[in-house]
Order: sequence, then C-alpha cells, then structure tokens
Amino acid sequence: MEGQERPAPPASLFADGHLVLWTLCSVLLPVFFTFWCSVQRSRRQLHRRDIFRKSKHGWRDTDLFSQPTYCCVCAQHILQGAFCDCCGLRVDEGCLKKADKRFPCKEIMLKSDSKAVDAMPHHWIRGNVPLCSYCVVCKQQCGNQPKLCDYRCVWCQKTVHDECMKNSLRNEKCDFGEFKNLIIPPSYLTSINHMRKDKKTDYEMLASKLGKQWTPLIILANSRSGTNMGEGLLGEFRILLNPVQVFDVTKTPPIKALQLCTLLPYDSARVLVCGGDGTVGWVLDALDEMKIKGQEKYIPQVAVLPLGTGNDLSNTLGWGTGYAGEIPVAQVLRNVMEADGVKLDRWKVQVTNKGYYNLRKPKEFTMNNYFSIGPDALMALNFHAHREKAPSLFSSRILNKAVYLFYGTKDCLVQECKDLNKKVELELDGERVELPNLEGIIVLNIGYWGGGCRLWEGMGDETYPLARHDDGLLEVVGVYGSFHCAQIQVKLANPFRIGQAHTVRLILKCSMMPMQVDGEPWAQGPCTVTITHKTHALMLYFSGEQTDDDVSSTSDQEDTKETE
Repeated sequence: MEGQERPAPPASLFADGHLVLWTLCSVLLPVFFTFWCSVQRSRRQLHRRDIFRKSKHGWRDTDLFSQPTYCCVCAQHILQGAFCDCCGLRVDEGCLKKADKRFPCKEIMLKSDSKAVDAMPHHWIRGNVPLCSYCVVCKQQCGNQPKLCDYRCVWCQKTVHDECMKNSLRNEKCDFGEFKNLIIPPSYLTSINHMRKDKKTDYEMLASKLGKQWTPLIILANSRSGTNMGEGLLGEFRILLNPVQVFDVTKTPPIKALQLCTLLPYDSARVLVCGGDGTVGWVLDALDEMKIKGQEKYIPQVAVLPLGTGNDLSNTLGWGTGYAGEIPVAQVLRNVMEADGVKLDRWKVQVTNKGYYNLRKPKEFTMNNYFSIGPDALMALNFHAHREKAPSLFSSRILNKAVYLFYGTKDCLVQECKDLNKKVELELDGERVELPNLEGIIVLNIGYWGGGCRLWEGMGDETYPLARHDDGLLEVVGVYGSFHCAQIQVKLANPFRIGQAHTVRLILKCSMMPMQVDGEPWAQGPCTVTITHKTHALMLYFSGEQTDDDVSSTSDQEDTKETE
C-alpha cells in the first residue's frame, strides 16, 4: 500500500475553473463595456451642452434629420448631429466647435455704427437648402445633388446654385424676401439703440423708411400646449423671422415679451399666439396690463395658431380647431398678413361667496369664451384633476377628447348635477328667469363651444341668428345633462335657449357645484356670480377657410333675410 502512488487531481476541476472564468468574462465584459459607453456618452453630452451654452447659435441636437443632410464643415452625409434653429446650420457632432468659429449666426442687431435701415447684405449659408427651392438666377431647382451644394440666405430665404453665385449677388443688399413686412430688421434695432442713447423716440420717422405695409409680427408660443408642437414651431419661426421676435412664454412671460411693442410705431405690431385658449387668455391679460401702464397706443392685434384641445376661440376667429403641422409655417405667416382686425368682448366674472361679504374679497375672472355650471364644468374639473397628477399622459389631443368622453359617459349614469333649477336663480339684465328642469347653464361670448359646436344657432327649423363676439351681448343656454350635451355636439339636438343679456347674475343657493371659466374649473359652494362687460381686445380674423357650420349658418341667415 505504501508503494502506491497518490491519484492525480481529476481533470474536471481544471475544466470547471476554466468554465467559471469564461462565465465571469462573458458577464462582466458586457457590463463593463456598457458602463464605459454610458460614461463616454455622458461626457459627450456634457461637452455638447457646454458648447451649446457658450455658442451664439441656437443649437439643438437630433437623432435623425428629416431629409438628406450634409455637414456644413466636413461636407459628409450625416444622419444625426446638431442644427441651429435660428440660421438652419447643420453639422456633425465632431464639427460643432469648428462650425461655431467659422459660421456666424443671425444677428439680431448690427455691430456696425451705420444708422441706415436698408444696408443689410445677404447672409448666405451653403448646403441643405429646403426641398423644392429654386435658384433666383436660373430659376432651376436647387439642392437636388447628393452633396453639400448651393446657398440659402437666412433672411430672405432665397436660394442660388454654386455656379450661379456671383460677386454681385454676394454683395447685394437683402430685401428680407416675402416676409419683409413682418420682420424687424437688425438695422432697425441698431438705429433704435442709437436713438435711445440720444434720448429720442421718433420711431415713426425710422419706420417710414420700411414702408406703410410694415406690420412687424411677434411670436408668443407655449411649448407645453396641446401636442407639444410649440418647441418645433419656435425654431421654424426663428428661421423665417428675426429671433428677437420669437418668445417661449414658458420662459419669458407675455408681459415682458410684449414690451418689444413699445419699440415699434403706434398700432403697427401684430402678435401670433401659438397655444390653446388658455395661452390666448394669458396674453390678453398681459395686454390689459399694458393699458393700465398707459401703453394703450402700443397694443397689438392678436392672431391665434391653435395648439390646445378645445380651441373654441381660435375656431370662432377663423383659425381652425387645431394645428397639427398640416400647413407649412410660411403659409401661417401669409394667413396672418391677410387677416382682418376685429374686436372681441371680454367679460368680468365676479364670484361672491355667501356669508363672507366682509371677510373675503370676491374672486374675479376674465372671460373670453364662456362660463358654465353643470355637467360640462364637471367633466372639465375631473379632467383637470387627473392632468395635474400626470401631465405627460395628456399630450395628445385625441387622448384628451377620449378622457372627456369617458367622464361624460360616467356623468350620464351618476347625474351629479341634477335638479339645478332648484339650486340656482338666474337673472338676465335684472329680470329673473324661470328655469325648467335643467342640469347645466352655459353663458356664451363666442360662437363655438365644446370643441367646435355651434351652441346658440342650433339646427333644423329652429336656427337663430349667429352669435357675435363684439356686440356686448351674452347668449345664455341650458342643457338637460351630459347625454344632451353629447347630442348637441353631434347635431342631434338643440340646447334650451334662455336668452341674451348685457349682464348675467346667477345665485347658487345651496350645495357644491362645478363651475368653469374658459376651461378653468373649480368646485364652488353657495355664491353669487355676476358677469359684466370689462373691455375689448383687438384680434385678427382669418376668413380664408370656412367650416361647414359657418357656410350653413350664413346661408340660413341669407334665406331669412330674403323671406323678410
């Protein structure tokens, strides 16, 4: 036994060791590689943000360009990179620093000491010209070659072939192109700066050199409205106009942005509000503050690009029920230039709680669209409560309407607002009105309600004259419940028309009831609601497109006149 050799270690132990080693490598290497990539990505992001912060360009990065794109520095084809939303420059990520040094962005003010307002040369940028653009020299299509080619002026948006570019064209003065009557030229702001240093304010003389048709446009966009299109629209407007004219109201409040109007001649400016009815109301409140400050001569006319969910005010003024990018931004600017000025009544809604006359001040609201108590206010209140909890889930216009439909269906079963006629008293111009068994009362200032429904005019043989938004009258109607509201919206029923008045007074005698003013809902206890005329707002009405309801209502009015 002593002479026997000890058995050698089994070969399986070495095999198990190799297996464990390879398993660890196969697990740890991907983890390490992923961690290394994330560190490198975060470093690149920090480096890119640092360049963006220090740059004079309005850089924005993208993972995929919407059309074939070539870097303006290295001329290579790129799928992702960065672009300037002011001048349209597009570059690869590695060429950002070179592009920043080599290419200047749009200048909102000229650096020269020249006071002339017509000495602006073209600002040419090579490559990535818009699709379907044509050369100003030979009238042939530009940008149709698979490489970095051709030029575009960032002010007048003219394009020219490489071979058609001449020295005379390079040194030619820029006339700012199609939208010259909307653009505030950099040289104008330079001249304004000189005048303010000399303590002069004769802006009329300075603007006379730009022509009588010059109506500068200020863009106020809400990047959080509706389908979150505001941020992209801001960039498109900066490319077509002077970037100093374009504001994001979530970063610059309207009252500050509108101070630009005080640097323009009297009654010359126009404002385009990109957002929902709430954003429009915010801007109109800022205009009222300008009146209080004694700046009434600088009050601009207001147009609307609807980005919200309901957009009833926008629809009333001819701007449509909602913008989803179906027409280019250039066409939007053309529509603003063609629009006509109209007045919009604005109303004061005063809510006085019962029993607290000496302790609490009445709540005051400004109404542009409508006031309501009942089922539609209840739906708005439920919607608003859920949107406050998870705002990211309510970025789709279709989803928002689906949520409204859900709460409307729920109220059809529960009927939380029944027997409203026993809970309220209604007075029109001081006269009390007897109410039938209603669940809701709606006080209208504009023609549309509930996302595009003509509430006052009705349908069939019971058509009424069109409701106006500038006659100093309110239209008051009643509804019998949520199901009745749904029938009205699909044109299967008419509301109960209560009447028209210059002053509306509503007394809630008992219980809590939902109320809303222009889509801003709240739960209200016993109170007195008084609606009186407050002021007028200067709006822009676009008559280029009419809805079917507009056409039918107009034809009904014409038939009535012929019968009379």
